[in-house]
Amino acid sequence: MRVRWHSLANRARNSAAGTCLDSRARVPSCSCTGCMRDRTAMLGRARLLAQAGHAVLLFDFQAHGESGGEAITFGWRERLDARAALAWLREAAPHERIGVIATSMGGAAVLLAHPKPAPDAIVLEQVYPIVEEALDNRLRNYLGPFGPALSPVLEREMSWHLGLAPSLLRPIEHIASVDAPVLILAGETDRHTTLGQSRALFAAASEPRQLWIVPGAAHVDLCAFAGVDYAAHVLPFLAAHLRGG
Repeated sequence: MRVRWHSLANRARNSAAGTCLDSRARVPSCSCTGCMRDRTAMLGRARLLAQAGHAVLLFDFQAHGESGGEAITFGWRERLDARAALAWLREAAPHERIGVIATSMGGAAVLLAHPKPAPDAIVLEQVYPIVEEALDNRLRNYLGPFGPALSPVLEREMSWHLGLAPSLLRPIEHIASVDAPVLILAGETDRHTTLGQSRALFAAASEPRQLWIVPGAAHVDLCAFAGVDYAAHVLPFLAAHLRGG
C-alpha cells in the first residue's frame, strides 16, 4: 500500500493537509473527522476500507491538525474543505464512484457543502441536525439540567466572534437535497447527538437511506466500538453503491 501526502486548496484559499492511502483495487473513498480531531482519528476506518479495496483520502479540516485556519466553525468553513477533498478525488479518479464516511462535525460539513457532483454513497455517523440542539446537549451534559439556559449566550458569541449565524448550521435542512444513498449511524446512548435527533435526520433524508442504531454506543468512535458489526454494516453499503453489487 502506498501512502501519499497532499495539500488541498479550498475556495477560501486555505490549505488542508491530506493523506491518501492507495490500495490495489482503487475504489476511492473520503473520510471526514469530527470537531477537534485530526485525520489520525479516522485511521481505523481507513485500514478497514483499504483492506476492502478502497483508496482512502484522509484530511484535516481547517483549524485542525496540520491544516491552516483560525477558528473551528462547526461545519461552516469546514464545508469548503469537504468540497476541496471531493474535488481532488474526482480529479484523481475521474471514472470511479466515490464514497464518503463522515463523523459528527465532518458529517455536518459534508451536508452543508452541497458538492457537485455529489458522492455516490455517504455514511454519516452521529451528525447533529441543528447546531442549537448540539449546544443544548453539550451544556446539559457538562452543567446539568440548567446548562441549556446558556445556549443564547454561546450563540451570540458565535455570531460576534465567528461572524456566523446559528441558522446557517442546520444540516437537517440540507440532507433531503443530497443526491446519493445515505447510511446514518446513531449511538443508542449518545448524549451529544441523541437517538431522537439522529432519527430526525434520517427521516429528513431522501431515499435510498438506511439507519443503523449501534447498541450501547455513546458519542464514541463507532468503528472501534462496534468492530466487526461496524464492518458488517458499512462495507456492504459502500460495496452496493460503489461497486454496483
